[in-house]
Amino acid sequence: MANEKNLLKGDARHKFTPEEHSKGGKVSAKVRRERSDLRKLMRVWLETEVTKDKNGEPLTGGEALVAVAAREAFKGNAKFWELIRDTAGFKPVEKVVVADVEQSVIDEVENMVREAGNDK
Repeated sequence: MANEKNLLKGDARHKFTPEEHSKGGKVSAKVRRERSDLRKLMRVWLETEVTKDKNGEPLTGGEALVAVAAREAFKGNAKFWELIRDTAGFKPVEKVVVADVEQSVIDEVENMVREAGNDK
């Protein structure tokens, strides 16, 4: 959620002063550096030995994560099934089709949906 104190009030055509531009640029650069540092740390963790399996074999952070996700998915946790599917590259493609349709057709479909919802 945005910090209300940081939002500009009133006119959306506010012209930034050079000082405001500079301050915004510095904050933006700091945030980019922090995100980059976090990504680097996560990559190191994923590649580092963090635990051992039941047989005493070393597991990297990434391997341990996969094991936990698989265990939770097999318990029936749908969020972990989605995580595994999406990470493996099998996320379904969502497509939006834009069509030029008369308002009367839209109204008719909306009424059908509304009536179907009232039947429940």
